[in-house]
Amino acid sequence: MLVIPAIDLKDGKCVRLLRGDFNLSTVYSDHPADIAAKWQEKGAKRIHVVDLDGSRDGLPRNMDVIREIVRVVDVPLQVGGGIRDMKTVDEYISMGVSYVILGTVALKDRKFVLDACANYRGRVILGLDARDGRVAVEGWTESTGQSPAEVASGYKECGLDSIIYTDIQRDGMESGVNIESTKMLAESVDIPIIASGGVADIHDIERLLEVADSGIMGVITGKALYTGALKLEDAIARVSTP
Repeated sequence: MLVIPAIDLKDGKCVRLLRGDFNLSTVYSDHPADIAAKWQEKGAKRIHVVDLDGSRDGLPRNMDVIREIVRVVDVPLQVGGGIRDMKTVDEYISMGVSYVILGTVALKDRKFVLDACANYRGRVILGLDARDGRVAVEGWTESTGQSPAEVASGYKECGLDSIIYTDIQRDGMESGVNIESTKMLAESVDIPIIASGGVADIHDIERLLEVADSGIMGVITGKALYTGALKLEDAIARVSTP
């Protein structure tokens, strides 16, 4: 199982939000590329980058910062936030981003998602963010009536790399991963799941490992790393232990 450190970008800085609220943000660094280099040095095999401004505005807002991150690290980047058209997908892939994350657009433009999967098979990740069991879009500002499993089932055969499942209520709260919902989604589709939201410490990593056989390929962790509640090297060592 992969342990994937998160870098969330707002106004060109590395921040963390509480439950997706843009008014509840903490700045952890003015130099996100330095943070990415640190996570690589500590053993990260993949890094998760989100353009928060882009997710809210519907178009990239921190592309230059992401380009700098690509320049300084060798590990694959998965990037999301504001990716709504093929031009943006092409630009990210051409600059060296390994995976693009499509979230809001999956609910609003199915054809685009299918076209992106066809053009870049195995390099597209579906981002499903849920609040109270229903998928939320537009930077978590709008809720839909669909469950994550309902949305995921519509993309079973299109060649996704994986699905990121985020419990919004737990994101940035260090309150524990929603193991039950993550496992349920993993068992409902034949697509690898990446858990996200609420990682508090090494115990969450261990709990996910216990159900990894359900189809969970990785976990994204952010705030716990930045506060020191979880050490990346310890988490990576734990998932690497037979």
